[in-house]
Amino acid sequence: MKDAAIKKLIDAEKKRQKKVVNLIASENYVSQDVLDALGSELTNKYAEGYAGKRYYGGNEVVDKIEMLAIERALKAFGLSADKWHVNVQPLSGSPANLAVYTALVPPGGKIMGMSLDHGGHLTHGHKVSATGKFWVQVPYGVDAKLEQLNYGELREIAMREKPVIIVAGFTAYPRAIDFKKFRDIADAAKNETGQSALLMVDMSHFAGLVAGKEYPSPFEYADIVTTTVHKTLRGPRAAMIFSRLDRHVDGTNGPVSISSKIDKAVFPGLQGGPHINQIAAVAVALKEAAAPAFKKYAKQVKKNATALAGELTKRGWKIISGGTDSHLVLVDTWMNGQKNAKGAGAVSGKEASDKLEKAGIIVNKNAIPFDKRPPTDPSGIRLGSAAETTRGKLEKDFVKLAKKIDSILRG
Repeated sequence: MKDAAIKKLIDAEKKRQKKVVNLIASENYVSQDVLDALGSELTNKYAEGYAGKRYYGGNEVVDKIEMLAIERALKAFGLSADKWHVNVQPLSGSPANLAVYTALVPPGGKIMGMSLDHGGHLTHGHKVSATGKFWVQVPYGVDAKLEQLNYGELREIAMREKPVIIVAGFTAYPRAIDFKKFRDIADAAKNETGQSALLMVDMSHFAGLVAGKEYPSPFEYADIVTTTVHKTLRGPRAAMIFSRLDRHVDGTNGPVSISSKIDKAVFPGLQGGPHINQIAAVAVALKEAAAPAFKKYAKQVKKNATALAGELTKRGWKIISGGTDSHLVLVDTWMNGQKNAKGAGAVSGKEASDKLEKAGIIVNKNAIPFDKRPPTDPSGIRLGSAAETTRGKLEKDFVKLAKKIDSILRG
């Protein structure tokens, strides 16, 4: 690289990544093949539109790339092309979710999504997001005692509010979601015309575990499934939208498929030309995710997260919901400002994150359910096992990590 300043910074970031322990739940390490696709000549091509329907010429090669990415997306999750449609053009997860709402929820319509402080995402209707400015969030959370979803309460909310769309998914909820119960709730929450709520699953965090058969699949029950590619799926920073071909909504001239509405919302509604280099890298990651080795990886991700949560529990730290069914562990480090009998607690999320980073362990501060502390310095930290599992760590390594985390937070 001729640009010495940028090369120096890239080299510095490479060095930083190599020397730290990465427990950021939304990060991972991609293969060299993914990096090669991202840095390829595909960056040069403008491909506004969809395969076979471009607005520019010279797209015969990139059409094949986009179609291959779609084919691999279906294969990675065991789906058939006659039942599911995939849009691989969203630039990232937030634009993907925005596209779904733009397509299917009228302005001012209701989105029922998990509240941010209970583990939901900004784009599930939070007020600081565009999704909370253009639409109305109907929030739901976890049970105060068990810190897990209360499906009876969710049903009551949905029946009362009758949202247009219900979003199942999280950024900081460690437990498996019962998608059948969400489907039943959506079906029961009919509006005045008798149409049930749409069920959208945002599987951004656990997509790799679904592909690896280590987390319940949402596809049997959902109408729409959105996901990023760069978390447990171990791909580039990108997103995909899956939608059922047989699900329709009312249009001005009769029923319209949700798939066609979503495609129009992505382009030309929200985006121009897609990033073909990014789509090629998605295709590479999806091929890797369909390989037998990826299933072993996904299994190890869960084992490692369980080991991490278990050892921290032994040492007196409170694990939100009592454990994990995924790659994610949410830890209450503040514990109401008190240390327990084992000497754990009374460390704010920001202080915990800062202490760990100084010791070379990277996490993020995170709110916990019913948190009384501010978002800038909440009561907990979020840990994830995916990135360090990619680096080859096993349960014994995560037990050692838990011991080190305990020692650092007590210091």
